[in-house]
Amino acid sequence: MPLPPPPKSMGSLLTQATPSITQAPPAARKTTARNKTRQESPETAPAFASAQTATLPAASTRPSRQPTPREITPAVVDRCAQKAEQPKRTPAAPQPAKLFVLDTNVLLHDPMSLYRFEEHDIYLPMVTLEELDAHKKGLSEVARNGRQVSRELDALVADTGSAIDQGIALSRTGHAEAKGRLFFQTRAHEVELPIALPQGKADNQILAVLQDLTHIHTERPVVLVSKDINMRVKARALGLHAEDYANDKTLDDADLLYTGMMMLPPDFWERQAKSVESWQQGGHTFYRVQGKFVGQMLVNQAVYWENGSAPPLYARVKEIRANTAVLQVMRDHTHLKNAVWGITARNREQNFALNLLLDPDVDFVTLAGQAGTGKTLLALAAGLSQVLDTRRYNEIIVTRVTVPVGEDIGYLPGTEEEKMSPWMGALDDNLEVLNQSEGGNSGGEWGRAATQELIRSKIKIKSLNFMRGRTFLNKYVIIDEAQNLTPKQMKTLITRAGPGTKLVCMGNIAQIDTPYLTEGSSGMTYVVDRFKGWGHSGHVTLARGERSRLADYASEVL
Repeated sequence: MPLPPPPKSMGSLLTQATPSITQAPPAARKTTARNKTRQESPETAPAFASAQTATLPAASTRPSRQPTPREITPAVVDRCAQKAEQPKRTPAAPQPAKLFVLDTNVLLHDPMSLYRFEEHDIYLPMVTLEELDAHKKGLSEVARNGRQVSRELDALVADTGSAIDQGIALSRTGHAEAKGRLFFQTRAHEVELPIALPQGKADNQILAVLQDLTHIHTERPVVLVSKDINMRVKARALGLHAEDYANDKTLDDADLLYTGMMMLPPDFWERQAKSVESWQQGGHTFYRVQGKFVGQMLVNQAVYWENGSAPPLYARVKEIRANTAVLQVMRDHTHLKNAVWGITARNREQNFALNLLLDPDVDFVTLAGQAGTGKTLLALAAGLSQVLDTRRYNEIIVTRVTVPVGEDIGYLPGTEEEKMSPWMGALDDNLEVLNQSEGGNSGGEWGRAATQELIRSKIKIKSLNFMRGRTFLNKYVIIDEAQNLTPKQMKTLITRAGPGTKLVCMGNIAQIDTPYLTEGSSGMTYVVDRFKGWGHSGHVTLARGERSRLADYASEVL
């Protein structure tokens, strides 16, 4: 005998959603071992109920929960209907490759920029090739880059035949990372620029080509890449897309530059109370520490812990293994007994710098900081101590890039060292301080003169123009104003180092005088980022000025 139908209220709701579900009898409820023998007549058991009960195993004794008509609400039915009506998502179409129009200054700045655009294509206007031809003569860095770009282009167009207008694969010369194609201007572009932009200027001709390509290639982005700010401004004023060349930048933000220092957490000693190990070796104290902060450390990084009620800790990371680090306590050069050539460290950063400069196991040291922080004075004091006292190096070689701040004073007479002497005013000023602090008070006037003569005989001033092909053996090399060097020039200098040579690079990335160089693309930034963590290099950013109270105040307010 069939069971009575559900109440009218429930039935009316189910009827509004779907009429077929309201006909399902309560026989489709949960079936257990006690009522599984109950049979439904064919007249009252619809297909929905038989389908539900047929899925239950005959010999199962555990209750198996099945959906019942009372659990299927109208909201569930509506959601199922909406999902059935939604079309299937298709994968997004791949974005078309961009077409980059290169300005001449990009190629002269980075000769390998042709291969820095990954899967995108490159377009070279004819006026760009003409400007390359005009800049390839001479002995300057720009001329060398122009000649290198010309050789790269010659290798790309070799054996291309008449298919040059179809584009040349940039990977054909072995640069697998460049998956795009190179296009040359093979026809004239008839575009009328505003009257304010004369047609005879090279920059305006490139803008005309850019505007015509934008109208032709509507299906892909056309972008001008230029190091000239005014060129990019004019392009955007015409409604065209222009960008700076960013592949030469080591860092997008100078604030992210590695400082070489790390402050330990305030509860450092509490965390290490049970696991710290301490020992002495070679006159130095070592600690083996553990913790999550070890993952943020780098080899030769300076770490410090300061607390007003306890002795501070100034150490250097010597070794890192998994979550364990070995710290070497630094020598305290702020004390007079550890003075270097009469010079003592006046702050924490200078103490870190002197420890790196005097370590024979550190071959490459970089010192960054604003004017008056003591970069040159510390480097010279450490160099004189290791040349004249410990005899670790034969002599000191000082060099710097000759980029004037104002107008050039023209040709200088004399030898190489005499020509470089106007650029070495900072060296003379610091030598005067060192003479007064170390040997200037003993021996009278004759002793002071003899000391100055001895110091000058151990210091050689060299020009960067004659560094190619040289090898320095057992030298203490100081590279001043390194922020004005390009990454390529920095590589040329560092690869001159031979056995037993120590290189010291100093600079302030906030004072760059070389055209087209920025804080992110400077050679100083490049080497600091690439050498961090190497076991034979170290870096310190000097933060506090120690020149005078007038210079410190001027640095803050001007």
